[in-house]
Amino acid sequence: MFLGWRSNLRRRGLQKKNAYYGYTQTFYGPDIAAAYYVLSLKGGFRFAGQSEWFRTDHRGKFNWDFMSHKDTPLEEVDMSHTVINYTGLGNLVGQHSLRTLSLRGCPEVDDWFLSRLHVFQDSLEELDISHCPRITIGGLVALRNLKGLHRLNVSSLPGISSPGLVIILLEEMLPQCQITATGYDLSLRQEAGEEEEEEHMLRQR
Repeated sequence: MFLGWRSNLRRRGLQKKNAYYGYTQTFYGPDIAAAYYVLSLKGGFRFAGQSEWFRTDHRGKFNWDFMSHKDTPLEEVDMSHTVINYTGLGNLVGQHSLRTLSLRGCPEVDDWFLSRLHVFQDSLEELDISHCPRITIGGLVALRNLKGLHRLNVSSLPGISSPGLVIILLEEMLPQCQITATGYDLSLRQEAGEEEEEEHMLRQR
């Protein structure tokens, strides 16, 4: 009973943190709303045409000067080690100039999340999804839509059971992209049936 209560409390906390910032968007526009969402999760970002990064400090405080950049899209976003999830991603889908997105070590980033990244297919050039425990081969398939991707980091994904094969097939799907994949023992091979199943999942679409 106690564990169930804690689980419900955690779920409500995630829902609150990843709520859609519709009110902020209505009054300040999608760019400020996206920026505020990123900072509220202790992430960081850089506006297009600017060199300065906005980030929170160790206490979660941040500089409100970002409010003066209304109608300036976000070009780089770092959500590493935050609790961003599929719902929260809705606060960023209007960022059509997004070039770099780091999701390193995000515990709530899963296959459904990756399937939604197609909205950035015309702008995204760099993506880091390393150390995300909930990503599987099914989510990586969706990345084939990101034809403009130049760099992809898929290091240390515990949900990937045949990393050597997956890396090869990712390189086939995204031939123009530099794939980084560390943290795997590529000398270990899984059962042949499992390898064939993963290869089929990557090639079927």
